[in-house]
Amino acid sequence: RRVRYRPLQLSLAAAAVVLVVVLARAGGTKRNLSLPAHVSSPSRLIGRASSQRHIYAKIPTSLPSRTCLQTRAASGSLESDPPMRIGHGWDIHRLEEGLPLTIGGVKIPFEKGTVAHSDGDVLYHSLTDAILGAIGMPDIGQLFPDNDPRWKGADSHVFMSEAHKLMSERGYQIGNVDITLILQKPKVKDIKPEMASNIVTLLKTHPSRVNIKARTHENVDSVGEVRALACHAVVLLERA
Repeated sequence: RRVRYRPLQLSLAAAAVVLVVVLARAGGTKRNLSLPAHVSSPSRLIGRASSQRHIYAKIPTSLPSRTCLQTRAASGSLESDPPMRIGHGWDIHRLEEGLPLTIGGVKIPFEKGTVAHSDGDVLYHSLTDAILGAIGMPDIGQLFPDNDPRWKGADSHVFMSEAHKLMSERGYQIGNVDITLILQKPKVKDIKPEMASNIVTLLKTHPSRVNIKARTHENVDSVGEVRALACHAVVLLERA
């Protein structure tokens, strides 16, 4: 016997709640939910009824584990992958005198540079993390640990290229990139176009899909006192 419900406009989130309620009621009252003849028995269904018809939403009986997703991320797209994915990355580096400064692949003449195991490119690091996060992979620190001598002084375009490779193998391409650099000094207004061009080349995308913003930290905290610089990166991936 079917359990009848009033018609509801169910969001995906609400559907999960309704599933729990339906199964709990069916189990608690010893009632069986009958299935339409065209539906195989292993599927779990949510029934939604009006006086004229039933509408069913098919729910997967199991979902891949996080470990499974990470393992398969580099081996091709998953059937459950959505058409779009969003990732966010953030990085911060201390600044000290006498060190080189590279931001967005551009070497900048400045009295201070980043303290880092690699070249300390805060923009490339945050964008790499954003891409990795979007496809459910470990962060840059796990993939390229700072205690590995292979990455000592490494150019961060290596990390970006690897993130792009994993993204492509997963079946995605860049939808758009939005970068926010936070630094008191140096001023980067005139070199933002070069930074954007480097990103376009590394991620094999179009200039219209890459945006870089920069702001100061209003002389507040380590960034405002020119003892550090930081960067936020947001990336939208779309099915290739």
